[in-house]
Amino acid sequence: MSSIEVLPELKQIIGSLLFAAKKPLTAKEIRKVLTDAGAGYGGPYVQFAEIKEDEIIAAVAELTEELARSSTGLCIAEVAHGYRLQNEINCGPWVRTLLDKDHNARLSKPALETLAIVAYRQPILRSEIESVRGVAVDQVLRNLVEMQLVKVVARSDLPGRPWLFGTTQRFLEHFGLRALDEMPGMEELKRMEKPERTKTFPAMEKELELRAQEALTEDDDESGETEETD
Repeated sequence: MSSIEVLPELKQIIGSLLFAAKKPLTAKEIRKVLTDAGAGYGGPYVQFAEIKEDEIIAAVAELTEELARSSTGLCIAEVAHGYRLQNEINCGPWVRTLLDKDHNARLSKPALETLAIVAYRQPILRSEIESVRGVAVDQVLRNLVEMQLVKVVARSDLPGRPWLFGTTQRFLEHFGLRALDEMPGMEELKRMEKPERTKTFPAMEKELELRAQEALTEDDDESGETEETD
């Protein structure tokens, strides 16, 4: 019997896609792959092209439970509005040793402080960041942009139309967040007056640092993007 006659289950296909993907995949993106494969290969593959997003979500939930029961050291995490196959957190020390992540994964304190300010006050001007930190942030901000953790989101209406900065989807992936609303203290921060916000930054920086360490992925490419920056 040819292997093509024994088609995999939906959860198997999803597992292979998450393994091969370089970024989290949404149910919509998974469905597009199924649709495109059906159109491209035809025959028995067409049946998967008719799969709906709610069926994909259900299959992901089933696969997540199976991974948890089987103790494979892998799990599926909901990150940046999508799904990511990654190592379990308690296996992190061995994975970091293999990938030499302990040396490369940590942001410097100035970078982490700047990133926390951008994350919680976005969109924000460079001058506003410097007002909070009390020092110039040109190089730190440039490094964060190069690491794809921060990006230019718009231009201000102020004279000269300076850039406004915000976080990226890569930021969510790096810290293991599904959305910005999951950031520690976000709800409390929204209720605060702006002058009071700086009081909470040290605790937020620590929480972000812990999340970054826990959100280690299997992607070797990340080692080049998470070097310590000043």
